[in-house]
Amino acid sequence: MTDSSPLRGTPLTRGQMTRRGLGRLALGAALIAAVLTVVEGVLGPLAFLAGLVLVCTGAGRLLWAWRRSKVDLLSWLALAWVVGLGVVALLAPWLPLPEGRNATVALSEPIYLEPLKFSDHPLGTNGAGLDMLSRAVFGARASLIISLTAIVIGVVVGGLIGVVAGYVRKGTDRGIGIVTNAFLAVPPLILLVALAAILDPTMRNIALALSVLTIPSMVRVARANAIAFAQREFVLAARAIGASRARVMLRELVPNVALPLMSMAMVSISALIVAESSLSFLGLGIPQPEPTWGNMISEAQSGTTMYDHPFIVIVPGVFLFLTVFSFNLLGEEAQRRWDPRSVKL
Repeated sequence: MTDSSPLRGTPLTRGQMTRRGLGRLALGAALIAAVLTVVEGVLGPLAFLAGLVLVCTGAGRLLWAWRRSKVDLLSWLALAWVVGLGVVALLAPWLPLPEGRNATVALSEPIYLEPLKFSDHPLGTNGAGLDMLSRAVFGARASLIISLTAIVIGVVVGGLIGVVAGYVRKGTDRGIGIVTNAFLAVPPLILLVALAAILDPTMRNIALALSVLTIPSMVRVARANAIAFAQREFVLAARAIGASRARVMLRELVPNVALPLMSMAMVSISALIVAESSLSFLGLGIPQPEPTWGNMISEAQSGTTMYDHPFIVIVPGVFLFLTVFSFNLLGEEAQRRWDPRSVKL
C-alpha cells in the first residue's frame, strides 16, 4: 500500500517512510550525543539544534507512516518551548542559576569563557564575567512580561474601541477610523523609537509604548468582526427585546469578537518580542546590567567581540529565534482554529 509524502507529494510506502524516519532519528540522536560528549564551544548549540530538528522531523515521519494522518509535531514542540520557557522565566529568581546580573559578584569569574558542558557556566560568560545562561533566562523574563503586557493592553483597549466603532458606526466610526489610520500611517519603528526616547526605559513604559503599536491593528480586526456580527440574529433579537447598546456590545459582540482578536494576538506577540529586542539593541530599552536579549546581542558590537567570541551573539540569538518561531507557529495554528477567514485571506 502506498501513500503520498506529507512533505514532497511523492508516493511512498509505509516501509519507506519508516526507514526515512528512523534514519533521521538516528542522525539526530547521533548529533545530540556528540554535543553531550564530544563537541565543545560555539558549535555545540548549533549542532544540538540541528540534531533536535532531525529528531523531530524523523518522529513526525514515523507517526505519519503508522497513523496515516498528519501529525503537527512542530506545533506541539513550539508549545512545549513556550510553556517551558515561561515557567523557567517565572521561577528564575528562585532557580539555582549562576549570577547573571550582579557585576560585583562576577568580578572573580573569568570573562568570555566559552560554552563548556557540565561546568558552572554551560553557556559561557560575557565580558563582565556574567553567566550567559542566567542572563538569557532573565532576558526571557523581561521580554515575555513586556510583550504579554503590551498585547493584553492592545487587545482590551483596541478590541473595545473597535467594537464601539463597528456597532455604533456613523460619526463615531469615522472619527475612530481617522485616528487609527493616522497611527498606522507612521512607520512602526519610528513611532516606537520616538516613544522610547520620550519615556523612561522601564518595563512598564516600554510595554505601554509597544501597546500603542498593537492597538490600531486590534481596532481594525474588532471593527470588521463587529460589523459582521451586528447583523446576526442574536444581536437583532437582543435589540428587539430592548437591550441597551452597552449590553449588546458587552454581552453579544465582545464574546464573538474575542476569538479573532486572540488569534491575532498570538501572531503579534512574536513581533512585539522582536520590537522590544530591537529597542534594547539600539540602547533605548532596558539598560544594563538588567539583561534582555537585545542588549545581550548589543554587547558584541564593541571591537572584534563578535568574531572572537561569537557565542555572545549566538546564545541570545538562539533563544530569540526559537521563541519568535514558536509564537509564529502557535499564532498560525490559532488562526486556523479560531479565525479561518484570516487564513483564506
